Amino acid sequence: MFEIRVNTNFSAAHYLNNYKGKCENLHGHNWKVEVVVCSSKLDRLGMVMDFGDLKKILNEVVSELDHKFLNEIKFFKYKNTTSEYIAKIVFQEVGKKLLKFKGSLIRLKEVSVWEQDNSCATYRKIKRE
Repeated sequence: MFEIRVNTNFSAAHYLNNYKGKCENLHGHNWKVEVVVCSSKLDRLGMVMDFGDLKKILNEVVSELDHKFLNEIKFFKYKNTTSEYIAKIVFQEVGKKLLKFKGSLIRLKEVSVWEQDNSCATYRKIKRE
């Protein structure tokens, strides 16, 4: 299995509902987002997919979060604005865009989101047997 990963950054504000601590107050982060895709076969050029194409997809998705107040985004209406949920929403949206991309052998493996250099949440879909 071959895999590639790209990352990007975005800045946004949020607060956590029903949380007792500093994060219950409005604050911001410079999040780092990493996407990993994989394939058992390479294309005719010997690639899973072009890094530039994957980065373009990721940047399109992340642009919907960049410089936003996350608590006002529809996805978070009934969910807390945690790194875990940010990873899930990025996974879902990147996945939709990859379905439209040529090369159906490409599989989205995981999305990781850092809100600090030492704090990361990862979302991956588990295949049910």
